[in-house]
Amino acid sequence: MWLRAAAIRPVPSHAVVPLAVLDQVERTLGEDSLRAREELGLAFERFERTQPELADRVARVLSRRLDETALALGYFLSISIWIAFDKAFGKRLVEVTADVLDATEAAITLEEELRAARGDDPLDLDDVVTLEQPAVLGFIHEHVEAALDVDSALAPRNGRVNVDDVDRVYRVIVVLTLALSHAVLPPGEGGFSRELLA
Repeated sequence: MWLRAAAIRPVPSHAVVPLAVLDQVERTLGEDSLRAREELGLAFERFERTQPELADRVARVLSRRLDETALALGYFLSISIWIAFDKAFGKRLVEVTADVLDATEAAITLEEELRAARGDDPLDLDDVVTLEQPAVLGFIHEHVEAALDVDSALAPRNGRVNVDDVDRVYRVIVVLTLALSHAVLPPGEGGFSRELLA
């Protein structure tokens, strides 16, 4: 049985986001108040300022013609996950470069190809990433499932959410998650490690 990822580097234990942080982020973003909306706006500005390459990569996917449900899901998940990493790791979270993003996307593609070539492998890419960041992937799955279950009266395109659009959003969110995971420095360490590119 092939359990470990072959192309995706393992997430270091010091970079795993705790479930409690994601719960706190969800509660904060779920508040319907002027203060909460202002804080969300400031969070988007900080995300774009501190993670420009990552924000640009997400924006490129979200600027396509996506259905409304997939678009809302993409904005919500991208900012929620970044806030969770920011809250969990603070100054230990360093900027993700374009090279790291490219390497992350290439690793995901290669992992998918390797697993597809092994039809007897019980784990798919989704399972592998869940092993690396269980709370984050649980959070993502919960919201993707909710998006796919949107009431047909609210869903676009004859009551059906565009699954391909949701898949595009899901993939960029997985890239964001893995890239941020490898941008967390160990406690007490300064300077950015380029281990993802090694």
